[in-house]
Amino acid sequence: MKTLLKILTLFISVGAIAGAVMMWTDPIGAGWGGAPTLDLLRAKMPWPDLLFKDFIPSGFALLAVNGLPQLLAALMLFKKHTWACQVTLACGILLMLWIVLEWWIWGFVALSNIFFVLGLTEAAAAFICIRKEC
Repeated sequence: MKTLLKILTLFISVGAIAGAVMMWTDPIGAGWGGAPTLDLLRAKMPWPDLLFKDFIPSGFALLAVNGLPQLLAALMLFKKHTWACQVTLACGILLMLWIVLEWWIWGFVALSNIFFVLGLTEAAAAFICIRKEC
């Protein structure tokens, strides 16, 4: 089960870090098809003139909420840290909450749906690991 968790946390962290870099290097989203979603973000999120002029703040949010915590969980799993499964469970829950927010903003999108399933799988596997260690 921990091997699955290592794979999931690394995959999710690399995806989130790559997504953040993509948002920083193309902050309007013209090259990756994100430009139309800026209007949806501005319509539904608070402080649209401050936070959603472009994707730069969103990239930092993605890195802070999903990229770095998932990477930390992966490192903890590889180092066999006592709290690795608990941190991984929290990461899975955070990812699912992030995706729920995405669903609220722009509806069901295939990539979001896939990452929700990955977060659910991560949380379930981490929960099983926690129960086994007790």
